[in-house]
Amino acid sequence: MPFDFRSRWSQCCLPTSLPTPGLAPIPLASAPRLGFLQFRFDIYRKVPKDLTQPTYTGAIISICCCLFILFLFLSELTGFITTEVVNELYVDDPDKDSGGKIDVSLNISLPNLHCELVGLDIQDEMGRHEVGHIDNSMKIPLNNGAGCRFEGQFSINKVPGNFHVSTHSATAQPQNPDMTHTIHKLSFGDTLQVQNVHGAFNALGGADRLTSNPLASHDYILKIVPTVYEDKSGKQRYSYQYTVANKEYVAYSHTGRIIPAIWFRYDLSPITVKYTERRQPLYRFITTICAIIGGTFTVAGILDSCIFTASEAWKKIQLGKIH
Repeated sequence: MPFDFRSRWSQCCLPTSLPTPGLAPIPLASAPRLGFLQFRFDIYRKVPKDLTQPTYTGAIISICCCLFILFLFLSELTGFITTEVVNELYVDDPDKDSGGKIDVSLNISLPNLHCELVGLDIQDEMGRHEVGHIDNSMKIPLNNGAGCRFEGQFSINKVPGNFHVSTHSATAQPQNPDMTHTIHKLSFGDTLQVQNVHGAFNALGGADRLTSNPLASHDYILKIVPTVYEDKSGKQRYSYQYTVANKEYVAYSHTGRIIPAIWFRYDLSPITVKYTERRQPLYRFITTICAIIGGTFTVAGILDSCIFTASEAWKKIQLGKIH
């Protein structure tokens, strides 16, 4: 049998693995496996640069595409950072820990009525009847003592009732009481100063009745709506919005005298309004950004391909290759 020198040399002298600088040698037997992974599972195939052709139209479309992506990205980033306030309605008493009470803040000026004549009376359907409420209240003289500014903090029960500013608690009734007034503030519950919530929390603030009949009584009929505001941390604040209707009339007592008053008659709505601060989830932001980038590149690629195909066809027509 003839001696095969090449076969013998390959068996004794060829290495069983290929050396790689800085890495452990890769056995030759595993090379086919790496090739299989490379050609079968790589969905992002690379195109050699010498097989691509740059064009001026493609450069312009690419620049416009990047600017458009940047604009949409900044818009989505602004929306992601900005806090959104969502409102909902439901039937419930939100502030169950209040003990069935609602805090009221009243600030009203009567420029033509002495402070010793001004008083606050409170009554409701639970039997409360308080004349001349003075707790947490303050009277500030106006117009050199001729007028009065009444500021009071008090609470009412969560049942229909009224509170009114009048001269009923005065020791001596004036002959011609003047009930012209200006309401600076009337609010219920916590004060909410939130930029994204524009509710009627102080609907009577700024009400001016200085030109009305001095002897007339004023009826403000309020419909109070419980309101809950929940911030991003889950902390809740309880306030109350209200709608108002008013009428003006002259009322006579059983003795025939005119005793005007400023009435605030209220009733509570069973509907609660809830405002909740929310921020767009991170996964939704990432999904939107991926859709923006992928969709923009796809549409730009289709546009560029159409323009390139049309320009090539036009060149062939000019050269007479296409009739």
